[in-house]
Amino acid sequence: MKLYSGPLSLYARKVEIALREKAIAFERIMVSFTQEAGYRPRNPVVMVANPKGQVPVLQDGDLTLYDSTVILEYLEDACPGPALMPATPAERARCRQLELYADEVMIVPLRALMYRTGPRPDDEQHWAELERGAAEAGREIAAQCARLGQVLGERGRFFDALSTADIAIFMMLLFNQRLGGPSLQATPNLMAWFAELSLRPAFRAIRDEIRQADLQLSKPVDGAYPDMT
Repeated sequence: MKLYSGPLSLYARKVEIALREKAIAFERIMVSFTQEAGYRPRNPVVMVANPKGQVPVLQDGDLTLYDSTVILEYLEDACPGPALMPATPAERARCRQLELYADEVMIVPLRALMYRTGPRPDDEQHWAELERGAAEAGREIAAQCARLGQVLGERGRFFDALSTADIAIFMMLLFNQRLGGPSLQATPNLMAWFAELSLRPAFRAIRDEIRQADLQLSKPVDGAYPDMT
């Protein structure tokens, strides 16, 4: 398998975690990225494979796939063990819904923080407006974390075993950390869940690579990684 990934692509890194957790050998092609130009010029293979021109793109023989959720579902079908989806239809549906919540709901306020890693604008008023938007987004992220804490409950787990939902939510919370978003201290069970996953080799490797990529590619963010040493 070949995976076209990006150093600061949370969706591509989500696929990398799944591949590592399933112990699937793959060749990673890291496409070029800068904060100033993004992924331009676009990688030609990615442009042909994905109408949106975005990573991740997975090639497995003659099959080429894009979209992290589609890729994870393919990996689950093609390489069922170890499973990253629960066994029962109801639990599988709940897992898919939580993954969707991460990918499409949690990402919305997170986008309002992403300017922090890029060049600071000369217009200080514009920067102040961005910060006001980030403060509002931070309140929504904190509310999302509170809801996830309720889902975890006293059990402290979303499902009996690691799932695609865990991976997707972890990636959103990791990016919240790198962008100086709200701490998880207000939701101790979610913070404990995040810390436990951070110790798994697949998650730890991606976490560390992203932090290293930030040192090379991103502007320092005040308050980044509030819950991580």
